[in-house]
Amino acid sequence: MDLNTVTEVIRRPTEPPGALWRPGDAWLAGGTWLFSDPQPKLRRLIDLVPLGWSELDTSQAGLHIGAMCTIGGLYAFAPPAQWPAARLIPISCEAFLSSFKVWNAATVGGNICMSLPAGPMITLTVALEAEYRLQAVDGTERSFPAADFVTGDHRNVLAPGELLRGIDIPDRALRKRVAYRVFTLTALGRSTVFLVGTKGRDGATLITLTAGTTRPVQLAFAGDPDPAALRDRIDGLPEDVWFDDANGTPGHRRHLTKHFADEIAQELRA
Repeated sequence: MDLNTVTEVIRRPTEPPGALWRPGDAWLAGGTWLFSDPQPKLRRLIDLVPLGWSELDTSQAGLHIGAMCTIGGLYAFAPPAQWPAARLIPISCEAFLSSFKVWNAATVGGNICMSLPAGPMITLTVALEAEYRLQAVDGTERSFPAADFVTGDHRNVLAPGELLRGIDIPDRALRKRVAYRVFTLTALGRSTVFLVGTKGRDGATLITLTAGTTRPVQLAFAGDPDPAALRDRIDGLPEDVWFDDANGTPGHRRHLTKHFADEIAQELRA
């Protein structure tokens, strides 16, 4: 789509790029959403691609993903054998409602910052207990828990001009066992619900609910959750946390969530 209100594109921003920010600006990453809808308020685009924030680094601390890493680049990543939970990476990439063209342009950070209920990079990073590196307009950085970043449908904690610089997934989370369930109305449709369960060596279980909720919800248990207690925790969630669109009503999504959460708990208990 032509963005006919945009009068300038900054192709090689300085760092920190936030110092350039002014009202009417938008960060340009992959642009797969930016160019898909009218953007009448935009006057200028600041291209982040030249900054090279596309790294994928492994260390004893875990996995670092640069915000500009493409979905295709992440999908091609070969994790170390000691990270069984890393199998969630290709699963989350495959949850995209997109073609290979989008995979090669869309970025991990862009999907997170869109903050849509069915953002699979949100599911991945929240379930694996990531921390986000956020960069302010003056270049200072802060670390923020992935679980608290998205606050609602298309809403997050970013301040004006603030950027997602990178994602850090800890080694301890990547070493956990993992189970997941995804439900879509059609074979290649948007996720109605996307649930992930992880279990560490200490027996603690964490179940992450996304796609069916307007923001990620995590249910933590010291051990294997009792089926009745698990259902009660889900039933006790606020009504306004359940997402409502053409892919499912809140009641439908709640029903699926309880069903799949029970299956995940059984799988991790086995």
